[in-house]
Amino acid sequence: MSETIATKLSSLGYKLPAASAPAANYVSTVRTGNLLSISGQISRNDDGTAFSGTVGASVTAEEGRKAAEIAAINVLSQIAGATDGSLAAVSRIVRLGVFIAATPDFNRHSEVANGASDLFVAVFGDAGRHSRAAIGVSSLPVGAAVEIDALVELAEGV
Repeated sequence: MSETIATKLSSLGYKLPAASAPAANYVSTVRTGNLLSISGQISRNDDGTAFSGTVGASVTAEEGRKAAEIAAINVLSQIAGATDGSLAAVSRIVRLGVFIAATPDFNRHSEVANGASDLFVAVFGDAGRHSRAAIGVSSLPVGAAVEIDALVELAEGV
């Protein structure tokens, strides 16, 4: 039996939450061919509350990195929900968009985004290496500190 995303996350000390429902008039994932597009996932904690605040003000860069990790776990829950949940279902994480609620003078976006990038590599190995944009924004839904969207290549036949 193939190792699951949930099992791999557990071995890294994390729990895979259930995939969240969309908050408005969109869908959480769209599949076209072997590509899976995942709508933005915020840094929502296990208890349903958002890891909120502004990086560079009420949130440190290290806390922002943790918020990116949390958002990445939520992206993984969407991937698992759209597939059979196995690690083998994912051929490659193609691209991440990392949106960081940050002060205008904050300039360590890459450090924050590494919270997500490092997690994807830990889960998928080389298949987790991806292209990325890390962008500072003035605000995010429900005051979240980080939001991440993703493009994933799925294995043939999944």
